Amino acid sequence: MKTRRFAIPDIHGCAHTFAALLHDVLKIKPADTLYLLGDYIDRGPRSKEVIDQIFELQNKGFSIYPIRGNHDDMLLRACGNLDYFRIWTLNGGNAALESFAVDEPCAIPLSYQRFFDALPYYLELEEYILVHAGLNFQTDDPFSDREAMLWTRSRQVDYERIGTKKIITGHTPVSRETIKHSLASKLILLDNGCVYASSEQFGTLTALDLDNLSLYFQKNID
Repeated sequence: MKTRRFAIPDIHGCAHTFAALLHDVLKIKPADTLYLLGDYIDRGPRSKEVIDQIFELQNKGFSIYPIRGNHDDMLLRACGNLDYFRIWTLNGGNAALESFAVDEPCAIPLSYQRFFDALPYYLELEEYILVHAGLNFQTDDPFSDREAMLWTRSRQVDYERIGTKKIITGHTPVSRETIKHSLASKLILLDNGCVYASSEQFGTLTALDLDNLSLYFQKNID
């Protein structure tokens, strides 16, 4: 059976859309590998259900490698930190609390908290560097700047420091045309702002086949 590899960014609580992309569009099989680029929660209505889908697929033997997004990180920091709790709720955290049916992040069941806490900040493959937001090439070691990996909007790439690899990111919503054009560059942008369903420019969840650079889209159905 042929093995396929897909990268999917920024699901943001759009569990129905995520399921449709996986099962109706990609028709994933256990031999496939999924790389998820962070931001599983907030803004959309079904944060808990997104994580439940990931758990279910893992339990069925699918190979899934999720990395950390800034929203996932904010949830962790918001537990026990009132200032960060306010920042998180201003960035859509209330939707996650409603999905988990709790009033504050520390009340989210431990199995979910452990999931978020174990998320790596990036993954490095033979041909790609997968990271939620990007890398800070102004530092001696771009992989040491965790804040940049979660939050940067910079599109700067130091070609000499990543060799033949391409960087694949989500985080910043861009148009489908921008996504398509980025495939020819060293920085592939995948986030079409799935959660912004009312936008003419955004509103779809993207998947990229890492072996042939084919793009797949699923409109928001949440």
